[in-house]
Amino acid sequence: MKRVRCPKCDHYIIFDETQYTEGQSLVFQCDECGKQFGIRIGISKLKATQKEDTPEAQAEDSGCGTIVVIENVFHYKQVIPLQMGNNVIGRYQKGNPINTPFETVDPSVDLNHCTINVSRDKRGQLRYTLSDNNSNTGTFIGSDEIKGRDRRVIGDGTLFTIGATSIILHASNDE
Repeated sequence: MKRVRCPKCDHYIIFDETQYTEGQSLVFQCDECGKQFGIRIGISKLKATQKEDTPEAQAEDSGCGTIVVIENVFHYKQVIPLQMGNNVIGRYQKGNPINTPFETVDPSVDLNHCTINVSRDKRGQLRYTLSDNNSNTGTFIGSDEIKGRDRRVIGDGTLFTIGATSIILHASNDE
């Protein structure tokens, strides 16, 4: 079962997606406000760029680690690889130039919400630094907000929150 949200009144409509084929267009009418709107059943445009969350996929990761994005509303999990330098994290939208987008319906996640900088320290080990990009709802590690120009060094297993979305850092194994 899937839920879609009416774009006018935010009322949810539940339907069985297994009754339809990929690429099929559906039209709904909201019971609350009467608004008609359509959706298309299909595959995410981002899926090809994101790794599957399997031990084999994580074992292949010889890069800079990954982030696991867990959208709290639907418990939708995405695994996104990191790269050296700035990884600008935010909501996916066509034309958004950030390099680490994820799919979400969470309106409290900005298009350009926060950044994880991946670099090497003096000993050659990977170092992860988290900063907020002047977002509307803030970036939190536990109950501590990262404010303004603050930067926080984070490590493997660090859980941070942007909007209603939780993100876990998985550092690379080649440190």
